[in-house]
Amino acid sequence: MTKTINILFLASEVEPFVKVGGLADVAGSLPLALRALPGEPRLDVRLALPLHRAIQADPANLIPGVEFSVSRGRINIPAQVLEDELGGMTVYFIAGGPISEAATVYSSDPTFDREKYTFFSLAALEMTRALGWRPDILHANDWHTALALYALRTRRSDPFFTPLRSVLTLHNLPYMGGNGSEQLAAYGLNPVEDDALPQWAHNQPLPLGLWAADALVAVSPTYAQEILTPEFGCGLQNFLRGRGDAFSGILNGLDTVSWDPAADPGLAANFDACSLTSRPANKAALREHLGLQDDPGVPLLAMVGRIDPQKGVDIVLDATRQIVDLPWQMVILGKGDASLEDGARRLEADFPGRVRAVIDYNAPLGRLIYGGADVFLMPSRYEPCGLAQMIAMRYGCVPVVRATGGLKDTVEEGRTGFLFEEATPEALVEALRRALATYPEQAKWQKLQRNGMKQDFSWTKSAQQYRTVYQSLTG
Repeated sequence: MTKTINILFLASEVEPFVKVGGLADVAGSLPLALRALPGEPRLDVRLALPLHRAIQADPANLIPGVEFSVSRGRINIPAQVLEDELGGMTVYFIAGGPISEAATVYSSDPTFDREKYTFFSLAALEMTRALGWRPDILHANDWHTALALYALRTRRSDPFFTPLRSVLTLHNLPYMGGNGSEQLAAYGLNPVEDDALPQWAHNQPLPLGLWAADALVAVSPTYAQEILTPEFGCGLQNFLRGRGDAFSGILNGLDTVSWDPAADPGLAANFDACSLTSRPANKAALREHLGLQDDPGVPLLAMVGRIDPQKGVDIVLDATRQIVDLPWQMVILGKGDASLEDGARRLEADFPGRVRAVIDYNAPLGRLIYGGADVFLMPSRYEPCGLAQMIAMRYGCVPVVRATGGLKDTVEEGRTGFLFEEATPEALVEALRRALATYPEQAKWQKLQRNGMKQDFSWTKSAQQYRTVYQSLTG
């Protein structure tokens, strides 16, 4: 008889339905990779997310499902489940209460978000009973769904929930959800009383989920080690060390079907590791689109992502001013911190025809940048995993990254890219000088490109590691 492990995977955002950040990419691809694993045990993964107004799903395809209520004090708030599918996987959209009232996936009001995601977390748990489908594993992601695990822990005396085990994947430790004492009290969840957690963490969603989960997974092995230190642990390093073998790091994967330079329709010319001679057509198209000076021999630097101090955008802005003596052009694509956006615009104004700052979310342009730029900059102050450096390597864009978190786990100095240790402009300058000195030696440069393109960043290995975690919890 084939053994099956049932898993309910909870996330606040899922590609292709709704995307704000990298969590959506993980939630849209890891569950499918888990379901596709050969051998035993088979994983029956189902996905649950809030029915945000921004959901990109055809309403005609949404099948009305079960209805139930979530208790908030003396009030029972109605909740409804609508069902869809993704690659043959059942997807549950949960509507009702603060979810239906929210205009966006994440609000500028943290109190409202705590209310919304507390409701969603409890609704997801109650949904399993209403469906009559009991998962073996409840798998939550980040603070938005962490309270589902805490609520599960408090309901272990309920025969329906007693067998359930839980996993929490940690994508970004500093974002803990804030003081949720009001929401905890309103929904009948008592603060944890355990000295293993610092007192300040007793009311915060993410620490409560970390405390309640049977297994904790950080999104890269190096990040799992970093957050055990005071520099990266955000005050929880001692607690995380105390979780022992229940805490591990599994590197995120990449949707290698979506991100494939040999078939990407967004490129001017498709290519692979054996046809790099076709790649320069993308650089030419990108330079023309951006209005950069036409000089094919000049390396094109690129930065794509959130304009934020965490991503080291200020480090890039300072470092590039220190290497104006070298030949290079640069494009920055993204939105975020207003002062850093202004800094990017000033750099463009100071170097017209050489720098372009595109302050926008523009996915099609991002694909052309990956396929046409020569050097990808990612000097993050911390980076739990990072997908951009994996995409860049897959598209033959050589990364220059800080040796932290998932960047350290995925980029190899002198073989697939260039690394530096300190989060300073000077350290980035030194790494950039190494990269720009290598670029004219095209045989060496193309070897870097090919090495990066041949890296296996698919989800298969990571999915197998998650299956091992599930098996350890279910026996």
